[in-house]
Amino acid sequence: MPEGPELHLASHFVNEACSELVFGGCVEKSPVSRNPEVPFESSAYHISALARGKELRLTLSPLPGAQPPRGPLALVFRFGMTGSFQLVPSDALPPHAHLRFYTAPPGPRLALCFVDIRRFGRWDLGGKWQPGRGPCVLLEYEQFRENVLRNLADKAFDRPICEALLDQRFFNGIGNYLRAEILYRLRIPPFEKARTVLEALQQRRPGDPGPLAPKGGKSRKKKSKGAQRGPEDQVENPPSPNKAPSRTQRARRGLPEQTAAQQPEGTSLQRDPEAPCVPEKGKRRRQPATSGHRRPQKIKADTPSSEPAETSAS
Repeated sequence: MPEGPELHLASHFVNEACSELVFGGCVEKSPVSRNPEVPFESSAYHISALARGKELRLTLSPLPGAQPPRGPLALVFRFGMTGSFQLVPSDALPPHAHLRFYTAPPGPRLALCFVDIRRFGRWDLGGKWQPGRGPCVLLEYEQFRENVLRNLADKAFDRPICEALLDQRFFNGIGNYLRAEILYRLRIPPFEKARTVLEALQQRRPGDPGPLAPKGGKSRKKKSKGAQRGPEDQVENPPSPNKAPSRTQRARRGLPEQTAAQQPEGTSLQRDPEAPCVPEKGKRRRQPATSGHRRPQKIKADTPSSEPAETSAS
């Protein structure tokens, strides 16, 4: 559903695409639309757009000397769920183009169309913003902030913050996907009381960071490995006391090699072939070597058969 940012992008599109175009003739409305007719006709006029919250105002301004002489006309659009503006050739109108503005000759004839597939969008004549909507979050931030903080005692802020953000009296331009993004990025529980979340802003000046997550919220930021371990902890792990240094390690350290007689008790490399091999805890069991002594295979004892003995037929 188009919300504040989408309507601002639509206004930028209209201003950039139509800045060099001259429109002329009547404004056409599709017969299936229930919106009012637009009684405007001029031989030459410009189109400009301005967005405010969830509304967009389109202004039709006749050029000097245009016939018939008349003043500008403003239309305020609300996009509903699928509204948008498209600039297309006049002979290739898109489906559901419910309001059309045509360019004047010379040059290829184009059409600026208000396209609305589900027909939930509306337009009103006169150019007045819908009453009861607060200041624009994007273009009127200071007024928007003051309007919210001045009315924190309103019963609208007794509701959860996820519901209060949809109140267009205070959050003009905020809709479903924006409230979800705002609460997620600020890590605010959606069912926290709105007044509890916003009271922190009364003690902050404009430009300061917004409210942090409520008390009890855990930060998801993980510490790096360097932050978890201090410099005194970052020491090479000493070798296990039960493991003697290998011959290669001794050669590197300049230590004399140990003979079998000098090896401590319990570290002999010889193993009793009859003794069972018990793997060390936490280590994978090694595969037997292809050469050398093989481990003797265990021979199962003969067990009496459970089947009855066969008798001789004779």
